[in-house]
Amino acid sequence: MAEMIAIVGESGSGKSTSIRNLNPAETFIISTTGKRPGIKGALKKYPNFTKTDSGYTGNFVTTANVDKIDTILKYINTKRPDIKVVVIDDFQYVMAFEAMDRAGDKGFDKFTQMAQHAYQVLKSAMNLRDDLYVVVSTHSENTGDRINPYYKMKTLGKMLDNTITLEGLFTYVFFTAIQRDDDGNPSYKFMTNSDGTTTGKSPMGLFNDLYIDNDLKLVIDRIEEYNSED
Repeated sequence: MAEMIAIVGESGSGKSTSIRNLNPAETFIISTTGKRPGIKGALKKYPNFTKTDSGYTGNFVTTANVDKIDTILKYINTKRPDIKVVVIDDFQYVMAFEAMDRAGDKGFDKFTQMAQHAYQVLKSAMNLRDDLYVVVSTHSENTGDRINPYYKMKTLGKMLDNTITLEGLFTYVFFTAIQRDDDGNPSYKFMTNSDGTTTGKSPMGLFNDLYIDNDLKLVIDRIEEYNSED
């Protein structure tokens, strides 16, 4: 079973840049929007996944289609032992694009079906080989209010939330945070657990600090170390 990591936060909060220190030769990105990570040399590091006469090349593919994502995950699982990290970027659009395509559908069954499709992607990811890390980046939403906020993984409202709780499918849920120094310069962080305002979580003792740098390599290296401890 693959290790499942969720990175949750608003646009511009440092989700995609958190891959900056990962080894591109061991990383495959499935982008639901076609947007590459905001890092230097992204196009060179993550060229398009294409078929050639000798097989497939590239480690970046654009699709929000559930069946296509499933096919790519199975390909990585069986044909790409060199890949150690799979990133599914902007996961919320798997649901959002389907909702737009089915805007004219009547009844509540479509919400159950959309939840099933989101679950299908995550379940397929969970069932990948043991040496894989699957990182799912997605937007957050505030289900509280301005005075008492409570942030969770973004879905499509209560009808979908009543069907599936996405956070329950992850061992690690890190919310992004932006801290600023006295001069207003930003520092991009991950929250390693909930501070009472999020659904964030990680195993006890994985990190001692509530805030760490938004560095996925740091996170994965620490998980590897944690899992090997007595």
